[in-house]
Amino acid sequence: MKEFLKQIRISVVATLVFAVILCGIYPLAVWAFGQALFPWQANGSLITDAGGTVIGSALIGQNFSGPQYFEPRPSAAGAGYDPTASGGTNLGPTSQKLATMIQQNIAAYRSENGLSSSTPVPADAVTASGSGLDPEISIANAAIQAPRVAKARNIPLSDVESLIEANTDGRSLGVFGEPGVNVLTLNIALDNQYPVRK
Repeated sequence: MKEFLKQIRISVVATLVFAVILCGIYPLAVWAFGQALFPWQANGSLITDAGGTVIGSALIGQNFSGPQYFEPRPSAAGAGYDPTASGGTNLGPTSQKLATMIQQNIAAYRSENGLSSSTPVPADAVTASGSGLDPEISIANAAIQAPRVAKARNIPLSDVESLIEANTDGRSLGVFGEPGVNVLTLNIALDNQYPVRK
């Protein structure tokens, strides 16, 4: 019985020690490290307007409508870009529903951007990302949308292309993935520099 109680005491003490370390000290150290070295990223990469109101995160896409805005890639997360319902369509490559949805997206994309029926369409313009929250589109997708946005805002195409370049993120660590254009920051830059006159 004495040995049993000893083992219980050791187990309780070990549990308490590890609870303090793993549930208190470690999270606090990670939080402090993040706040000290990467405060913007640690707080969600939030983007605010001139009045300080949060309008989104650079890490989560948003829906935009109207010819004056660049459109993000489609989203299957909830009603679209819902971070509480992150996920893809879960439709496989042989799914007729997926094929029909992509064909509809291709037709809509070509129509919105004045493309011929034979013009190739970037894959990211018509398919959702795995998370449904992807904030970026490909450079090719942005380049196709640029003339529509320039016309809607009545500004030179070269100005829109300059903003695309300014809002393009490079490869992760310089080698992983492809460069992408952040749609939220690009559309905010457009509204700030070339507001649409109503």
